[in-house]
Amino acid sequence: MAHLLHVIPLVAAQNALLFSAPKKDKAPPPSSKPAKSGGGKQKKKKWSKGKQKEKVNNMVLLDQATYDKLLSEAPKYKLITPSILSDRMRINGSLARKAIRELMARGLIRLVSAHSSQQIYTRATNT
Repeated sequence: MAHLLHVIPLVAAQNALLFSAPKKDKAPPPSSKPAKSGGGKQKKKKWSKGKQKEKVNNMVLLDQATYDKLLSEAPKYKLITPSILSDRMRINGSLARKAIRELMARGLIRLVSAHSSQQIYTRATNT
C-alpha cells in the first residue's frame, strides 16, 4: 500500500495534463528596438580613408628663374623659415635650408631665433 502513495500523485499529474485547457501562445513582450523593415542582410559599413592630402611636387634643384625670385622676393618677407620658403618657392626643405644659408652669407636676411629643429629669420634692416 505504501508504494501506491507514490503512484497516485503521478497519475493525478498526468490526468491534469490530459484534461487541462490548451495553453494560449503568449505574445512576445514589446521590445524597445524597432522591427526591421524589409528583408535581406544589411551591408557592412566601409571605413572611409579620411581626407586625402594632395602631394606637393616641390623642386629638388633651383632653376635660374626660381633662384632670381629667391634673391629678389625672399629678403622682403617679414618672417623667413625653411617651411615658408618651401611653400612659397615650391622647393623642398633641404633646398630651402641651403637657400637661407646663401641669403645669410649675402647679408640679405638675419637670424632671429635658432633652435635645433626650427630657425627663424627676418629681413635685414639698416639698424
